[in-house]
Amino acid sequence: MFLIIGSGQLAIRLSQWCAERRRSILIGLAAHLPLDGPLEGCEIIALPSPTLLNSLPLDAHKPTAVLLLDPEALADVAPLAALQNRWANIPILTTLPLKGDGVDLISVDDVSFAAMQDRIRSWERKDGAGVVLHYLQSIPQKSKVAIFCHDNPDPDALGAGLAMYELVQHMGLVPELLHGGLIEHHQNRAMVRLLDIPVRRLILDWEVQDVLRDAAVVMTVDFHRPGANNILPDDCVPHIVLDHHSLEESVAADIALVLPEFSATSSLVASILMSLNHPITARVATALAFGIRTDTLGFTRNFNPVDIRALSWLNAFVDKDLLRSIEEPPRSQETLESFAEALGSRSLFDSTLLAPLSSMPNRDSLAQIADFLLPTEGIDTVIVFGPRRGKVILSARTTNESLHLGRVFSEKWDGGLSGGHKALAGGQIPFNILLSTVPDDPDEAAIQAVEAMGLELKKLFQSEVE
Repeated sequence: MFLIIGSGQLAIRLSQWCAERRRSILIGLAAHLPLDGPLEGCEIIALPSPTLLNSLPLDAHKPTAVLLLDPEALADVAPLAALQNRWANIPILTTLPLKGDGVDLISVDDVSFAAMQDRIRSWERKDGAGVVLHYLQSIPQKSKVAIFCHDNPDPDALGAGLAMYELVQHMGLVPELLHGGLIEHHQNRAMVRLLDIPVRRLILDWEVQDVLRDAAVVMTVDFHRPGANNILPDDCVPHIVLDHHSLEESVAADIALVLPEFSATSSLVASILMSLNHPITARVATALAFGIRTDTLGFTRNFNPVDIRALSWLNAFVDKDLLRSIEEPPRSQETLESFAEALGSRSLFDSTLLAPLSSMPNRDSLAQIADFLLPTEGIDTVIVFGPRRGKVILSARTTNESLHLGRVFSEKWDGGLSGGHKALAGGQIPFNILLSTVPDDPDEAAIQAVEAMGLELKKLFQSEVE
């Protein structure tokens, strides 16, 4: 809960912004509050005259932080001391020339809405880390904690998963790191091998049910929707969700830290460890750093100051030689053959390049091919696709600022079949969605499904351009 004390326009604007994030209360003098109506999601205490802090109708909940913008509504002689006496160790942000422990002063001369937003975000990150810690501390020692990555986990999911595994184990609990699908990308396999990540693959429904039955806590990393590109059942409600993907719907969980201000879940988890002053090993730091670098493509696509801050902290602990070995593992012969086929089968319309594959021994070669083809003259969007186990797998990249690939794909094929970020996305579309009749012969079915996907993509991206 954020408590805002003030009566001017800055107090109103900050109350609106804070209320979008969590419960907020605005306290001000009624005569000076420039309100035309209620503030959505924000409780307003409009006072007829200055009132003592302890006389205000506030519940017993301790605020995450207090924004002291103007103390005119408080009758206390020393409003700062009154706040600190009522709530010990609470962070206070103010534009007033006040001094005291826990007070963040922003000069009136350089105060800006953005600066206050940034400070509030930092409090919220610390508060979120504390909530996760307290939740785990409430679980009996040696209880099982199931940490789920999405299917075919990438470095961001693996790095965040390993870090939470270590944190949970450090607290005397028994973690398991789990995923569906396969780990096939040569870098991902190298990451698991060189960092000795204790990840376990689940295949059958009864395996998942056994894990859920035995776990005191179910945690998800790098996804927030059970059943969508992950092995959890649709009706599962996780206890803790850690993710950075943007939300289009509410998340069902006891604790949901879904913060799109981070460009990688590894950045979010690193921020949690920083806030908790948790001891970090070179192994975990290297995993998180690789997760951040991969999801931001080496900081060449969308990233934010919080990602740079997280990586700057991690860099002091990273094993540089180990990181280099993960980034540059040997490439398989099968992947080279996929590269050759993609180069030969590619087709260009407008500035979009399609590269179909007739077979796909390694599904994660798609991402490598897409990353390789994108920096080509005259091209701003690349989609590589091929058949695998009754589905056409997609991997897409774009530099076109007017496109949001994740949204385009999820609107075309919803229900968790496809989606992703603005600049990169993917999907796995069953043959029976692309074909009215699926041939009995697997090879013929794959050929027809890939052809149908090519036509669907041309129609889809021509309409996006128009």
